[in-house]
Amino acid sequence: MTTHLTWPQILSWRLRRQYVSDPGGPGPVEVARRLCGVQAQVASSAQLAVAIRSAAPDPGAIDRALWAERTLAKTWVMRGTLHLVPSDQLPDYCAALGTLRFWEKGSWQRGHGVTAAEIEAIIDTVPKVLGETPLTREELVEAVVDATGDAHLREALTSGWGALLKPLSRLGELCYGPPREGRVTFTSPRAWLPGWPAEPPPQEEAGVRLARAFLGAHGPATPEMFDGWLFGGVARKAVLRGWFRDLGPELTEVRTDDGQTLLALTEHLDDLAGARPSDAVHLLPGFDQYVLAAPRGLTPLLPAELKPKVSRQAGWISPVVVHRGRVAGVWEAKGGEITYELGADVPRQLLDAAAARLRPLLTR
Repeated sequence: MTTHLTWPQILSWRLRRQYVSDPGGPGPVEVARRLCGVQAQVASSAQLAVAIRSAAPDPGAIDRALWAERTLAKTWVMRGTLHLVPSDQLPDYCAALGTLRFWEKGSWQRGHGVTAAEIEAIIDTVPKVLGETPLTREELVEAVVDATGDAHLREALTSGWGALLKPLSRLGELCYGPPREGRVTFTSPRAWLPGWPAEPPPQEEAGVRLARAFLGAHGPATPEMFDGWLFGGVARKAVLRGWFRDLGPELTEVRTDDGQTLLALTEHLDDLAGARPSDAVHLLPGFDQYVLAAPRGLTPLLPAELKPKVSRQAGWISPVVVHRGRVAGVWEAKGGEITYELGADVPRQLLDAAAARLRPLLTR
């Protein structure tokens, strides 16, 4: 039997599951676990995404988890973008993402000015030169050039946003190390992260675990929505079908009020069915998972007229005003003041209450 749900129910459930309407997250590791990662290309956005979801916001918690406790890892994962993920889950991300070896395509190699032999040399050499001591990007590049004798790799590895290092992150051979004098460093997960497995987990098992976690925070959803979040919509279809086939016994179809058929974890059906739409207003930072994990064309969440204000050029995702679970506008903080660009009516009293909760977190 198909369960019928409204989008206001689904969005209210997501806000609660993602520690937005119920900010009870015990810390950055568990927040990142529940959200399936925290986008970290903009460090201040990552800090705020964790803080607004935490029962007791602590501005130093992320750095402690990354560099002292090593329970959080920072690296390129979903869609090739920089994220914070729990260290014990990173092997699953690498195993799943490693099913799509984009760097082996001639078009990708030509676009980044390297040959197949050169990218193979980089992938072979970086794990050998990354040891116990994290290296800055410049140190890593010189070590690779010295080991390969290929000076052309110096230019290739120092241009762009680390594109030639991203295959290493997907293969579980590279992650960020602690910054040194304001500069990024890189290290090997097997040397840096406690409990790193001797062998990567089977992709069949890793993919199922990631799909289960995704539906537990961003569901109900379709395999295509999961693909869009994890791979950017270019997963190998046979691999994707296999993961959802294996997860199938745990899933139930639900039908939304706009006629979409989605998949939910059966264990969450009662909770979803009992969810009640909320009138609350929330201010979420840029690059927030509440928006990033959903398709940009999901109009029950992001009205079409607001999409250009939220999803901007160069992949920039604006901070958003959420009312009744939907994006109702964008916001910006300047000089201690929060300004809004709204596309829907939002009760001023609720907007002021959301701003009052956010404002102390902006100064941390």
